[in-house]
Amino acid sequence: MDALFLQILLLADSTVRLATPLVLAALAGLFAERSGVVDIGLEGKMLGAAFAAAATAAVTGSAWLGLGAGIVSAVFLALVHGFACITHRGNQVVSGMALNIMVAGLGPTLAEAWFQQGGRTPLLGDDARFEPIVLPFANELRNVPILGPIYFELISNHNILVYVTVAAVPVVAWVVYRTRFGLRLRAVGENPSAVDTAGISVTWMRYKALLVTGLLCGIAGTYLSIAHNASFIRDMTAGKGYLALAALIFGKWRPVPAMLACLLFAFTDAVQVRLQGTPLPLVGTVPTQAIQALPYLLTVLLLAGFVGRAIAPKAIGEPYVKER
Repeated sequence: MDALFLQILLLADSTVRLATPLVLAALAGLFAERSGVVDIGLEGKMLGAAFAAAATAAVTGSAWLGLGAGIVSAVFLALVHGFACITHRGNQVVSGMALNIMVAGLGPTLAEAWFQQGGRTPLLGDDARFEPIVLPFANELRNVPILGPIYFELISNHNILVYVTVAAVPVVAWVVYRTRFGLRLRAVGENPSAVDTAGISVTWMRYKALLVTGLLCGIAGTYLSIAHNASFIRDMTAGKGYLALAALIFGKWRPVPAMLACLLFAFTDAVQVRLQGTPLPLVGTVPTQAIQALPYLLTVLLLAGFVGRAIAPKAIGEPYVKER
């Protein structure tokens, strides 16, 4: 029983760590899409932030400067997306995909030019990364039955960005549903003409939403390269931006359900890591590629079953043209 409990606890711990960038990206997409802007470019903003954070941390030796660089990079990409699809009313899906493709090639190219390590950044030392934080009394309570291991393994020993993500969910829910900004954000995504009639700038509201999107994507990308890992590598987001967008749709553009969907996807990811190379009853050893496809297969199945029931903001994807 002790061994089984430990395995469940470690699986839960892995789920939390793997869900962190998904939750941040899903919350980022929530702001963009609630304002009426389709954001396929979550993947590109996370990847750009991951490169900027790792490169800055490698040069300066500071994780906090890396975080700042990651946020600035993602905000810049968010503004580029806004310039294309808000100011110039371009196709939002095409703009987002263009960002993804551009960053996927630009990051490794710059990494190779600057560091000459095969398109990756140098491995970071402890000072250049966000290290796990041991909460008060975690070591002392470690041997207490049940509650001790839960506190030590599951609650303690995470880096600060994990705790920021946990706090971000209720904060985002409060902002979206309990503040004037959140009310206007939701109104812009549902009926921009009415918002414009009330004297509120639709363009400025959508830009503000994208600024928040860039901020959260910057933290998510930074987490990947200098908190969860110790360097930037090519395509290290591995589709997490798309998974986050799927979780947002599955959660019907609401913070808490989107978070739960992210935890489900992360749990599947954590399970597939443990199943690789493990013989299964009546099946034997399943090819690694088939096991790695589990999170994405789950995404397809969930969206096929639920996307028809999820009602998107009415004005999503539609450029707003101010009436004369």
